[in-house]
Amino acid sequence: MKTSNVEVRRARPLLGTIVEIRAASPECSRLHGAIDAAFDRIELVQHLMSYHEPESELSRLNNCAASGAQRVDDHTYNVLTAAVHFARLSAGAFDPCVADCLQGWGYLPASISPPSRPVGESRQPPAASWADIELLSGQRVRFKRPMRLDLGGIAKGYAVDLATETLRGANVHEIVVNAGGDMRVASTRTHYVHLRHPQTPAAAVNPIPLRNGALASSAPYFSRRASGRRQTSALLDPRTREPYVVNNSVSVRAQTCMAADALTKVVLFAPVPIAERILDECDAEAFVLQGEM
Repeated sequence: MKTSNVEVRRARPLLGTIVEIRAASPECSRLHGAIDAAFDRIELVQHLMSYHEPESELSRLNNCAASGAQRVDDHTYNVLTAAVHFARLSAGAFDPCVADCLQGWGYLPASISPPSRPVGESRQPPAASWADIELLSGQRVRFKRPMRLDLGGIAKGYAVDLATETLRGANVHEIVVNAGGDMRVASTRTHYVHLRHPQTPAAAVNPIPLRNGALASSAPYFSRRASGRRQTSALLDPRTREPYVVNNSVSVRAQTCMAADALTKVVLFAPVPIAERILDECDAEAFVLQGEM
């Protein structure tokens, strides 16, 4: 006689959003323990890589890494390695070194202290970029010049992947992890995810099938606002430092949520031939929805 699965749904406020985990297994007691462990992994990513937490490793890097190499946790090093990889692939269309602009526009909290300067450096340096991040042996990180890293465009996807793999490691086979629209599915059945229309984000359109894969979306509709005579949003082109306020949305389906998360910015800001090449290399697919101007 076949044993039926028990499905559990739980949610917590993490990563600046609501994270929901849905999982099914014949053993309910083991299922709750596995979900607890998955949430613990997400909390760890938040603790290590949150721009909002002054005691996070990311805050320590922003304050100290221009003055000397800093040893970081394996998870932080993994995300930084991936961030530099996507930045290099896209010629800077994805770049985590934009927190100074986002902070100036009010999307990130004011820094407790300014980024440190190398000894002997007194003048204001030019804007830093991903190329100024040095990944050294022994999980050490150093900045060639003062900068403010924000890993919000990739760490959330990594946290979703980490939670999914934790559940799979506990022999749970029906999994949906959703962090505010960045999600990953590991399931024997197909789940359909409806995208938000960029003009009216409360309206659901274009259902995207997911069975064993991830989906992430980027759009300015919830963060766009007037700032003086200009509009800003929490999305910006790293190469021009200009906010993205076009009424479009980009969603990417990929094998991992970290890749999908980063690739939405590549599709938004890279020239089309570069974006298409990177999507092909990553075995990913983009869905672009255009709203009225």
